[in-house]
Amino acid sequence: MLCLPLASLLIVRGTWDDVCVFYWLTKMTLGMTLKIVFRPRARGVKNVPRRGPVILASNHLSFSDHFFGPLPVPRKVIFLAKSEYFTGRGLKGLISKVFFTGVGQIPIDRGGGAASEQAIRTGLRVLAEGHVLGIYPEGTRSPDGRLYRGKTGVARLAIESGAPVVPCAMIDTFQFLPPGTLRPNLRFRPGVKFGEPLDFSRYRGREDDGPLLRTITDEIMQAIAMLSGQEYVDIDARRAKAELASTSGQDSASGQDTARRDHEGGRSIGSA
Repeated sequence: MLCLPLASLLIVRGTWDDVCVFYWLTKMTLGMTLKIVFRPRARGVKNVPRRGPVILASNHLSFSDHFFGPLPVPRKVIFLAKSEYFTGRGLKGLISKVFFTGVGQIPIDRGGGAASEQAIRTGLRVLAEGHVLGIYPEGTRSPDGRLYRGKTGVARLAIESGAPVVPCAMIDTFQFLPPGTLRPNLRFRPGVKFGEPLDFSRYRGREDDGPLLRTITDEIMQAIAMLSGQEYVDIDARRAKAELASTSGQDSASGQDTARRDHEGGRSIGSA
């Protein structure tokens, strides 16, 4: 709790170096707590290059991925996060801004068109500075624990920057902290696996080749699937979320209609 006033001061008045200091402070304090309490597992950390630009391409199962993915990496990992995390008001908004800044996230507008291009430019700047860029190619958390089609931005970043792509798989975080829940399920130990780097530098200059971007993205997603063991679904994750929400709403409405008809018919659901 003592870190919060310090963090807010660094974020409002400090420099980028100050924010980096807070990142390592957060990682040492919060990270040590997470290791002691939840005993997370990590494999393949040696596959993450110790210097130079790197793209960490990960599946996204749970909010807890923000903690347990970068935790074992001995370098600062910078993620591109939706801008809403940084624009909230009041104490809750400040805490959100402090947290996401502390864990190395940069706000971006996730809208299409010019906003998507700005996100690419921001990611390329991070890589040009020699940092580790974390990205969730699915674009959102999995609604059901399966792995969904990746967006081609990860391929474009790899081609334009020449940085290697390290596939990353979060393990059991969906069960550990399912979407919409706040209480961790301690029967599961969160984990992360890092695969061998993928090199796409040979395609430099072909960042506008749509079919090539799709091929590279699919190769990255298959590498993630091999690490995670997830079932792969070749549709957009946001579309899957919308379909699940629609189905859930229809089931709810159908249940209400059935109850109303039963009531009007003089019957009680569940009675003998």
